[in-house]
Amino acid sequence: MRGVRVGSEVVTVTRAQGAFTISAHGQIAPPIDVVTTKFEMAYSLDWQPRKLTIEGALRNQTLAISTTFGLTTAISDVVQGMNKGSVTHEVSPRAVILPPNYFAAYEVLAARLPSFEIGSRFPVYVVPEGETTGAVTKITPRRIVSPEGTTDLREYTLALSRASGPMTVLVSIDARNRLAKVVMNEPGLVAIREDISGVMSREERVRNPGDTDVFIPASGFSIAATVTIPKLGPSKMPAIVLVGGQGNQDRDETHYGVSIFGQLAGRLAEAGYFVVRYDKRGIGQSGGRPEHAGITELAEDVMNIVAWLGKRREIDPKRIAVIAHDDGSAVAMTAAGQGSKIGAIGLIGASGITGRETVLEQQQEQLNRLKATMAERDARVAMQRRVIDAVITGKGWEMIPADVRRQADTVWFKTWLLFDPAVAMKKVDQPLIILHGALDRESLPSNADRLAALRAARKNLPPAATAKVIVPGVNHLLLEAHTGEPDEYDSLPAQTIPASVVSAIVDWLKQSLK
Repeated sequence: MRGVRVGSEVVTVTRAQGAFTISAHGQIAPPIDVVTTKFEMAYSLDWQPRKLTIEGALRNQTLAISTTFGLTTAISDVVQGMNKGSVTHEVSPRAVILPPNYFAAYEVLAARLPSFEIGSRFPVYVVPEGETTGAVTKITPRRIVSPEGTTDLREYTLALSRASGPMTVLVSIDARNRLAKVVMNEPGLVAIREDISGVMSREERVRNPGDTDVFIPASGFSIAATVTIPKLGPSKMPAIVLVGGQGNQDRDETHYGVSIFGQLAGRLAEAGYFVVRYDKRGIGQSGGRPEHAGITELAEDVMNIVAWLGKRREIDPKRIAVIAHDDGSAVAMTAAGQGSKIGAIGLIGASGITGRETVLEQQQEQLNRLKATMAERDARVAMQRRVIDAVITGKGWEMIPADVRRQADTVWFKTWLLFDPAVAMKKVDQPLIILHGALDRESLPSNADRLAALRAARKNLPPAATAKVIVPGVNHLLLEAHTGEPDEYDSLPAQTIPASVVSAIVDWLKQSLK
């Protein structure tokens, strides 16, 4: 849940005596807080549900559900703590049974999805709430790469119309039509099969011509990366290191299905640059301990990659640039301030204010989109300020919910809150490009103005050493957009970074890495 492991479920699927039976047991920690001692769901071979039995506990209260299905009815007996009840619903024939938070139930959906097309609708019975409708809105091929080989998946984007509100669920299945992964975006919950969830497994979202996977030595561990090699480069090529923002994104810097770095690497390689994109320490196939990594440690990783590039005979060590997206800018600026081996630096969608101010500014933008009441705004802002103060001082955690602390009490977040680009900019002597989408609503374009002003305060640097580019019609993901708001990301027709963004970067590189 939101990047933190919260539990596991052991699932068995059997076929015998004219029926499929899905059995499971497991536990999910708070805030879901479900213990499953018995889950058993039986279907006939034509997917008509027969019987569901659930035994266990929900939030430390006994939970028992027994549902018997007729052709068009479902009768559920429910025990929760001291409360008992029974409910009867009309149910469509061959409905998919999906009790909340029991992922074993999705095995049946996985088996049936290959018979659905985009636009297909199917009945879903949410035990014991009632029937709703599911619809297939997108089918996307995916590939998981690990040392053992590759696993090809099909990801189905499903829209579920529940009484509590619409819900988007991503269900991935393998070549045997078995469940591989379930993603629920709204609560930030992911269930992924064990064989494809290892630390050395990663999703390969983009494969460019010239892509080669490598491992780069770092401080006691290896950084897993993909290098994109130009087809026809000079004997000594210029190189670029792409630095992603904080979070569990892979080396392709994938947001909302858009592989920002995967695309950039391919386009920059076409322009003659040797490009490195990498998994951050502790993410994907990279080693290291992410819980101990702040901005300084992540900047050291960048310097290790730059040093590795400088030793390759096909790379010109005097022409290595570092280009960062989003809050990866703090890492890139820190590395540039420490490393004379970095020849140029690019900041894309970067913040021009302190990390603390950035977090509060982004929260205000989110509250504006939610159209929250003034009382709700004040309460959320007050909570955010308490979290920030607790992270920085180490005091006041008793007033913060435990699940919030698990997410916020990290070395990275503390160093990000304390990061000040005004201080970092004083040490950045390299040629610099500040690039922003004019429709960026996650890091407002005014941040580019602030960064440019900080750069201009460096009296010893010529004006030509700095380029500020605001790309019209482009959002935070570097895609052409209508409003730039995050709620339109999934609906944008173009998922390709436009030429205007790439040409701005390439033109700057040609001038900076001469």
